[in-house]
Amino acid sequence: MVRSEKTRQFIIEKTATIFNKKGYIGTYLSDLTNATGLTKGSIYGNFKDKNEVAVEAFRYNYKQLTKDIALKLEQVDRSDEQLLVFLDFYKREYRKVFENGGCAILNTAVDADDGNELLKEEVVKALQSWRKTIEEIVEEGIKKSELKINNTADFVIKMIAMIEGSIMLAKVLNEPQILVKNMTLLEEEIKE
Repeated sequence: MVRSEKTRQFIIEKTATIFNKKGYIGTYLSDLTNATGLTKGSIYGNFKDKNEVAVEAFRYNYKQLTKDIALKLEQVDRSDEQLLVFLDFYKREYRKVFENGGCAILNTAVDADDGNELLKEEVVKALQSWRKTIEEIVEEGIKKSELKINNTADFVIKMIAMIEGSIMLAKVLNEPQILVKNMTLLEEEIKE
């Protein structure tokens, strides 16, 4: 990694949580300079504008969120167990997700929905990727008789919505049991 790539990565890592907690509009250049210890010129010498930093911060947050899940998915073969990997992750790791400001997908989606097309595009890509992954797992599970799901598309949307909605409610209300209980309900449905 050349020096400017290292600096870019440093800026991304130092500002990712700030963007996730404060949103694009709520994050100021002073937040970026304070977090990194760099000047405005150093930040904009490595990025075109705040928008580019925000997009890279979202990508970083999303990658951090999904890397543990991806590793665990590789360790199980059965489709039902693969779906349970997602739910178990959120049951076990919700504190880490909350400390980072919540789910990067949800936070960025709300922040960018009506105003920042570049960030919205990134969120859409992330959601489409997540949706495709779960759809593939479910379809494979149905083929192998490991899952009894009547409508793949409906189940996938319900699973993603329950995860995202539960994270939001549990974090805002400071009631983690909401998330844990809803993940357990989905687990029971998968195990049927």
